[in-house]
Amino acid sequence: MNRKYSKDLVDGPNQSASRSMLRGVGFTSEDFTKPLVGIASTGAKVTPCNMHINELAEVVEDAVNNANGKGVLFNTITVSDGISMGTQGMKYSLVSREVIADSIETVVGCLGYDGVISIGGCDKNMPGCIIGMARLNRPSIFVYGGSIKPSSENTDYVTVCEKTGEFSKGDLPEHELIHVEKISVKGPGSCGGMYTANTMASAIEALGMSLPGSSSQDAVSIDKKSDCKDAGKAILNLLDHDIKPSDIMTKEAFENAIAVVIALGGSTNAVLHIIAMADAIGVKICLDDFTRIGKKTPVLADLKPFGKHFMSELNATGGIQPLMKMMLEKDILNGDCITVTGKTLKENLKNIEPYKNNDIIRAFSNPIKENSHLRILYGNLAKDGAVAKITGKEGTSFTGSARVFNSEEEGVEAILSKDIKAGDVVVIRYEGPKGGPGMREMLKPTSAIMGQGLGDKVAFITDGRFSGGTHGFVVGHITPEAADGGVIAIIKDGDEITIDADNDQLSLNINESKINSRLAEWKNPKTPPSKGVLSKYAKSVKSASLGAVTD
Repeated sequence: MNRKYSKDLVDGPNQSASRSMLRGVGFTSEDFTKPLVGIASTGAKVTPCNMHINELAEVVEDAVNNANGKGVLFNTITVSDGISMGTQGMKYSLVSREVIADSIETVVGCLGYDGVISIGGCDKNMPGCIIGMARLNRPSIFVYGGSIKPSSENTDYVTVCEKTGEFSKGDLPEHELIHVEKISVKGPGSCGGMYTANTMASAIEALGMSLPGSSSQDAVSIDKKSDCKDAGKAILNLLDHDIKPSDIMTKEAFENAIAVVIALGGSTNAVLHIIAMADAIGVKICLDDFTRIGKKTPVLADLKPFGKHFMSELNATGGIQPLMKMMLEKDILNGDCITVTGKTLKENLKNIEPYKNNDIIRAFSNPIKENSHLRILYGNLAKDGAVAKITGKEGTSFTGSARVFNSEEEGVEAILSKDIKAGDVVVIRYEGPKGGPGMREMLKPTSAIMGQGLGDKVAFITDGRFSGGTHGFVVGHITPEAADGGVIAIIKDGDEITIDADNDQLSLNINESKINSRLAEWKNPKTPPSKGVLSKYAKSVKSASLGAVTD
């Protein structure tokens, strides 16, 4: 049994004091002979996504103990994008990914755990868990907390955001808005469409770092508790065979994750997080990998935000496993990648049955989009790249007149005041990783645009990012960002901007000499925070094109 790290902590007379402390938290003499498994819970009552995760963590702990390991439960933080959306608090969201990774690394590194199981629910804590486990590179498994179900009226959190836009337009009375608010989020689970949480859970399963089926189970279900029990057994198998994240998180495995995200129509945030997770394990994934894989991978899932269905509906029909088998049979996935089962992806999928009467996952002969909806754009506005989410429903190109705002709040005020018109390109800047700091998600302005019926009439670009619930003609992650003196910093109201998703171009349509003249006069109008976590983040964070990593 693999006790590579814990033996230094608990073996021999010289470690008597350490054992004494551990006896104080319930260790027995027999426990000192077992591998120690740290169980990192992101459980907290601050958000529905994570309110049940401490209970799941206890199921995992019992399962580890029953499998002849010793589980040790500890907590890390989580924050809520949905609650903080559109406020200054949202600046802490992406920052929390680094805090979570740091805290898991800190606890496990300090206390000599031989293996790690982490349990996450909201979108930032999932890549945070993977990054922390990758840095440690000890046998590890990720468990997804599961998805929430929609309301009885088929509404969810994103519905509330878009109804707010309808209210501001005057198309919805306030009592109806409050009704939707009251019914749309009930009980535990992550947001119920193919938003960032379900996108990242699916990506992590495709990567091989969670057990088959973990990404497509409802939060409150027998299946989810079984997943937790199975993880407790599986970690002992990984320890027996010394299978580590570096054995699983290979270049080919990340390519599998990217392909599955595309097939599911997943969130733009996956680009940011997959690059960061790969960086943590020493694998080079770049923006152009998404373009390369996107050329051969169609969008097949009719899931919200741009589709009709919720994740719970897909869960009921078999989840993502039959989709992955379809993709494997088309040679889109690499079946030889090892996973946390100790088996290859191909072996995991061997006995998976195809979907029956499923109208959520399309056949390859009838895709929603023949290639990726995630478009990596370059041009004078994005020398180092930008990420667009173009489903084709709003068209594939847009030329319009810039409406420029130096913060999300300014942009939202203009949209809700009906100051944005058809043909405008809304530009929200100084919201990048460094400039925010924290790279806020722009669900509030994009939902307001959709709610006002302007989704196919207005484009939106930013050096910030988007919620997985965002849809419309949007481009984010523009680099260099405004705070670094990128060209987005010198756009003026009325400038013409072209977004061309056919040729993957993002252009400010003024001549180069004028751009250079404006850049020469540019000064950053914002003062970064001087203390605290946001200050440290702003000083250490790299660009969005590099995953906004802080290492």
